[in-house]
Formats: sequence, C-alpha cells, structure tokens
Amino acid sequence: MAEARSYGLHTRPGLEYLRPAIHREPVGRVLISEPHADTAALLEIVLRRLGHEPVVHQGGVPALAGLDAAVIEPGDAAGLLAAETLAADGVPFVFTSIYSPSRALLATGPSAWLVKPFPLSALERALEQALATRAAT
Repeated sequence: MAEARSYGLHTRPGLEYLRPAIHREPVGRVLISEPHADTAALLEIVLRRLGHEPVVHQGGVPALAGLDAAVIEPGDAAGLLAAETLAADGVPFVFTSIYSPSRALLATGPSAWLVKPFPLSALERALEQALATRAAT
C-alpha cells in the first residue's frame, strides 16, 4: 500500500517544488507513446524534470514537426506505428518495454532499448544519446 501512496504523491500535477527542472529552456521536444496512462504521466514528469518538452502521443500517425526524439512502448500498435513513422523521418527513438528486444522490433532502429523497470539515469543517458544522434544529422 505504501507504493500506491508514493506513486500518488509523485504523479500529482503541480509538484514542481519536489525537484526543479535542471534546464530553463527545453532541451528537446520528446514524444511519449505509452498505452498505460499512469506510465505516460510518470514519463511526462520525468522528461520535464530532465529539461525536455514532453509531447504525449494519442495514437495514429504522430505529428513530426519539431520533434527531436521519442520514448515509445513498442508492444502497442500505436507505438509501433509511431516508431516506423519517426524512423522514416530520421527522428531517433528509445523503446521501453517489459520484454526483451526481438529482432523484428530492433530492425525498426531504436537508439536504445530499456527494459522496464529501468533506472531514470538510463532513460536520461538514452535520450542524451538519441538527441546527440539527431544533432549530428
């Protein structure tokens, strides 16, 4: 039960006083494609704290304008479509899943594959790498 209280505390809107964002200007616009609302909300908070501007994907073909990277759950059809669309446009993405990577999903070209649960530092490093890849192209 303590986990539920902790989760509720850290996902409530307006708790910016817990730990301020590191950067004042967004480092990058990062798409979140995650079918589970609670996980998507947590990713949104984490991305803001890392200094990124999160953009939550609601399904369908994502609008690519201004996106620098993405965090995608590949087990969801919307996430897979987003990954394929982003890859075709050269936007780097990180897959996050409870499953190990398959050859078919790795063929889409993710910058990194993070197995849930993962440390937030791993997400931060993966996004830094993805954004560096984007800046180099």
